[in-house]
Amino acid sequence: MTGFFTEERSVETVNARMGKHINPRLAEVMASLVRHLHSFVKDIHLTTDEWEIAIGFLTKAGQICNAERQEFILLSDTLGLSMLVDAINNRRPIGATENTVLGPFHVVGAPERKMGDTITLDGKGESCLFEGCVINAHGEPINGARIDVWSDNADGFYDVQQPDIQPKWNNRGIFTTGDDGKYSFVGIKPVSYPIPNDGPVGQMLSSLGRHPYRPAHMHYIITAPGYQKIVTHTFVGDDPYITSDTVFGVKHTLVAPFERINDGSTIWRSPFNFVVTPCDEGK
Repeated sequence: MTGFFTEERSVETVNARMGKHINPRLAEVMASLVRHLHSFVKDIHLTTDEWEIAIGFLTKAGQICNAERQEFILLSDTLGLSMLVDAINNRRPIGATENTVLGPFHVVGAPERKMGDTITLDGKGESCLFEGCVINAHGEPINGARIDVWSDNADGFYDVQQPDIQPKWNNRGIFTTGDDGKYSFVGIKPVSYPIPNDGPVGQMLSSLGRHPYRPAHMHYIITAPGYQKIVTHTFVGDDPYITSDTVFGVKHTLVAPFERINDGSTIWRSPFNFVVTPCDEGK
């Protein structure tokens, strides 16, 4: 034991209170957390008033959380923590499709659709053909890859945000590749939108002089037997927020072409190939 608490030996004193037979990983995580927290407080000489503000912020974040909203995930996203955890846990070889944040609006059980189907059900927005291939690092097509897609509508809202306004499963669908590995579906050219900013995280962003916007993107989850799951987006490159995504989700390899084609009712085309990585590679 290290004795009584002192400023100089605060870390050692707190960590010494842990039991000897606890989960080793828990001990490692908590010891590091205490070490970094105490170092942070000492480094900036945190005042009592500042500590009270921090406690109040966390209290308000907890109070606003419910089944539809998770303010702590929003906090993690806007501090870049979510992207850092994702990057550490999804390291892949150069050339493989990179992950980005899942986001809060994925819904399990979206309808299975046929290749080429339209996922936009509300009739809004500029129609866009999304197409490409799911391939491995050697360029070989992947048969049986499931592609789960979703996006906001032309007003910048997901269907689950407007259950009384948008049709159920608007801008959502699941597609399965054949022998050629190709996919195609018609959605809309997505638009940028703000994350929920009426709570403590929004107040934090405002205080920091930051905007709450995400650049326009299409969501994808791609799964195939024997390959790592890809959770990612493709982004509209000329979006005004492309270099300042409030959740830091943009990677340059995920910026997709959006080509104006004006082919009948379809205005845009966005080609993008997804390169999957074997389960045992890059971990």
